[in-house]
Formats: sequence, C-alpha cells, structure tokens
Amino acid sequence: MMSTSSPTNSSVPTPATVPRAVTVLIARRVLPSAVAQFEAAMQGMLAAAAGFAGHLGGQVVRPEEGVDDGGAEPLLYHVVFAFDNEAHLAAWQNSPERAHWLAQVLPHTVGTQQLQRVAGLDYWFAAPNSTTRAAPPRWKVATVTWLGIFPTVLLLFVTVAPWLASWHLVPRVMVITVLVVLIMTWVVAPRLTRWLHPWLHAKS
Repeated sequence: MMSTSSPTNSSVPTPATVPRAVTVLIARRVLPSAVAQFEAAMQGMLAAAAGFAGHLGGQVVRPEEGVDDGGAEPLLYHVVFAFDNEAHLAAWQNSPERAHWLAQVLPHTVGTQQLQRVAGLDYWFAAPNSTTRAAPPRWKVATVTWLGIFPTVLLLFVTVAPWLASWHLVPRVMVITVLVVLIMTWVVAPRLTRWLHPWLHAKS
C-alpha cells in the first residue's frame, strides 16, 4: 500500500537557520602617546581580516574631535569587523593571523576590550559611546532607516541617475545602491541616530 505521507526535504533552510551577517563592535582605550602604534597595528589587523572568507568590511573609528586635549587620559577607540555569518566570524576570531595582530595591538591599549555583536542594520543604531546599550525596537529602526533612505535615494535619482541613463539596468542599480549604503553608513545614519537618540533609546 502506497504511503500518503509527503517526504521532507531537510536541505531547505528554515528562517531560523538562514545565516545572518554579524558585526562586531570593539571598544579599546589607548594612551595618546601610543596612538600611532595602535592605529598602525589595527590597520594590519583589518588588512589580515579582509583576506578571510565572508569578510564584509572593517574600520577604525577614532575618538571624536576635541576629545584629545594633549593630556595623558586614554582615548576611546572603536573598531568594527563585519562578516556574512557566524561561522566565518569564528574562523577569523580563532585564526593565528588574528592572534598575531592582537599581540601587536595589546601593548598600546589600556584595560580590557569591550565587545558587542549586532546583526544587520543594528550597527547604525548602536549607542556611539557604549558597547552595552541594546539596539532600539525594530519599528523605530525601520522608521529611522526609511527617514534616511528616502531622501538619500531621492537625491541620487535627481543628481546621479540622469548621468547613468544610458547604462544597462543592473550596473545602474548597482551604482545607486552602493552609493546609498555608503552615504547611509558614513553620513546620514550617524547624524539621524544622534539627532533622534533620545527617542530611539527612550525607556518603555
């Protein structure tokens, strides 16, 4: 007798198992006298990470202007590493290359590092001077993201898109979306999240 049960396909990933990009935010304190050595070592670490599978990007975020008054107080640096999934991040974190560059960085830092992992657009909404504050509610993230993307896309369609009118659709969309991500990450999102910080992180 033929079974009426339908076969299950274990190879189809469920939403819970789909890999998600992950960003690591690291905070380190550096003495002013060791800034040059620290930044050189961090650039070496970033270059090494770029050679690993799944690497999406990384950068050193220097202290805000005016923080360094020439004294001996440590300066707060933030470092960002982004990978396309947890497995690739773990491969980098457990690698001899990272261990080597970590040994180069540590002599120039004070205290222990603070580390936080965030997913997707949450990086834009992490508190700028803290690695422990939770991301805002998703609906607030979506609202502020739209507030940034709408004028950014509109501006690009008015200024850049006409110059690309003769291009094929795929490269035209590629250029526009790359510009949107760059402008949002380094220009629009930091300002929006700073201006709307009291609302984004308001207590329920």
